[in-house]
Amino acid sequence: MIAKHPDPIDKPESAPGFGLAVAAESLYLINLMIAPGLAFAALLALWFKHRRTAPALARAHLAQTVAGSIWAGVLLVGANLAIILLGGYDAPYTWVVVILYFVTCHATLICFGAIGLARALSAQTYRYPLIGRRIDD
Repeated sequence: MIAKHPDPIDKPESAPGFGLAVAAESLYLINLMIAPGLAFAALLALWFKHRRTAPALARAHLAQTVAGSIWAGVLLVGANLAIILLGGYDAPYTWVVVILYFVTCHATLICFGAIGLARALSAQTYRYPLIGRRIDD
């Protein structure tokens, strides 16, 4: 009979900071898809409350989601500036910019969040490519 070694991934919900990491990633996705602004405010509240005292897993996911949310806002403002500079919202270029923004930027940010949520649910850290903050462990 072979003895089974305990695997720390067997029960990821018992990892320190698991709930906070999942909440951060969920709020990030909610901010992008369902309730922008409201979910960002809740995410910022979590970050301000737990950024120094949370376990490493939660701190890493909080840092990634706050940075990702800020980048999402910057990209959205940039898309609106591009629309205004190309002739305003009545110009023919408006839909080109809108479609390019949603297909490239917004979809990429949602993919980062989905991968981040999957990693949080498995009690693993994740650094968002390009936009993520350095993870201090």
